[in-house]
Amino acid sequence: MATVVKVEGFEAFQAKVAELSKTGGDIFVMFSGSKDANGVSWCPDCVDAEPVVNGCLSVAADDSHYLYVGVGDRSFWKDQNCVFRTAKETQLKSVPTLIKWGTKQRLEEGQCADKNLVGMMFEE
Repeated sequence: MATVVKVEGFEAFQAKVAELSKTGGDIFVMFSGSKDANGVSWCPDCVDAEPVVNGCLSVAADDSHYLYVGVGDRSFWKDQNCVFRTAKETQLKSVPTLIKWGTKQRLEEGQCADKNLVGMMFEE
């Protein structure tokens, strides 16, 4: 199973992905709407996807990493100039988005709640 790491915001994401890249193993990055004080994301698709993705982590290689990134609150995310949307490294169009870092593999929105698609990404 992958090592799980959680961060909030773009700078924390950049720092952590750089750190994890040095350790070897695949890095899977899950971009999600940030959670409130009760631990619930403002993004309904993210709420649906989280248990599916977490359930599939067991098939990921032991040397892989799962980086959960909170992209901010709804108003921050909805701004078309949001850094997660505009940065060359991420170019997000929607949340949730699950990316196998360093590849073109990406699952977006409802695909992240499909255990077959998520499982295939983690197994490859």
